Amino acid sequence: MSEKFISNRLTLIVLASACTVILISMGLRQTFGLFFQAFEEGLGVTRTEFGLAIGIQMIFWGIFAPIFGLLADKFGGNKAVFIGFIILGLGIYMIYSGPNTGIFFQISLGVLVGTALGATALAVPVSEVGKHFTDRNRTLATGLVTAAASVGYFLAPLFTKYSLGTVGWQETFKFFMYFVLFGAIASLFILPNKKISSNFNTVKEQTFIESMKEAFSHRGYILLLSGFFVCGFQITLVGTHIPGYMQDRGMDGWPATIILALIGLFNIVGTLGMGYLGTKYSKKILLSLLYTSRAVIIAIFIFSPPSLGMSIFFGVTFGMVWLSTVPPTNGIVAQIFGTKYLSTLFGIVFLSHQVGSFLGAFLGGYFYDLYGSYDYAWYLAIVLSAFAALVHLPIDERPIARSSIAS
Repeated sequence: MSEKFISNRLTLIVLASACTVILISMGLRQTFGLFFQAFEEGLGVTRTEFGLAIGIQMIFWGIFAPIFGLLADKFGGNKAVFIGFIILGLGIYMIYSGPNTGIFFQISLGVLVGTALGATALAVPVSEVGKHFTDRNRTLATGLVTAAASVGYFLAPLFTKYSLGTVGWQETFKFFMYFVLFGAIASLFILPNKKISSNFNTVKEQTFIESMKEAFSHRGYILLLSGFFVCGFQITLVGTHIPGYMQDRGMDGWPATIILALIGLFNIVGTLGMGYLGTKYSKKILLSLLYTSRAVIIAIFIFSPPSLGMSIFFGVTFGMVWLSTVPPTNGIVAQIFGTKYLSTLFGIVFLSHQVGSFLGAFLGGYFYDLYGSYDYAWYLAIVLSAFAALVHLPIDERPIARSSIAS
């Protein structure tokens, strides 16, 4: 590259802090599916109720991603993310301390944790890092942050599975509080970039309302909303219900944990690779190929006899395409519209992702309780992959032409 990837010490600090925040918040988020049996036995929670709580969590995550994104754009990402960790700590505390059944279960695991993830997970940290890089290097930088989530995905399920077997689910959630505290400290160093840069002239006087009108009048932005909806459906279906699915196929115990851990490990390769490819090739073509790959991987997995080898295959291959959609999606938004309102604009795209996540979590549990099988949820995931592969192709990735205004 002709320019330095890390331009100054502030950029390095923000990148490292965002990676730490993402590792903790996304790592903890990835473990909730492992608690389904503990919640069934300890709290009397059905799979529909559990799926509903995760679905509510996804919706609130999505709703608050653009809200915290706007706070980050206006006041700094460090403030927005720190508030998120305070709310996350409160939600986790309510889960293990009680009251933690009925509506309180939905409020703690659903509303509070979901609200907190709107600030701490993906949208805000990724976008805040993106503001410190140019269009040339942005997908690589956001790929690094997303890869940090993969480290959390790999380590957190292993720790959680061990802790559940050793000290039980309530003590495990108490351990989680230490990670929340560390994440809150790290969030203070996600400092704003006072010199917003881009590869084309940005209208500095553009207001928030004007930026929203501009985005929603752009067909490519609407298509990104549609495509990211599918991403949310698929990864939340897997993250929430793969333990129950593997149990039903006679693979109880470690296979589901192995899948979740391998997804995290190989997502590092996928996100870094996609971040690099996004600097070389069309981001919309990369996204189309990613969703096509997901359809093929899911089909092979569900139509093959269950085995440890197939579990490893699914963990490795689906991990490669797990969060690798994030760098090119965020990169397209920044490339078209600039970075002034990037946290907000990507937060809205992420809201669509979370609507899909709600349906992935809820319909997985609903179909199971209705039909005694997760099969219909998997079939829907395959059909949605084909849809997402197609809708990205018409996107115009070129920056919006604006009048040049002197800095």
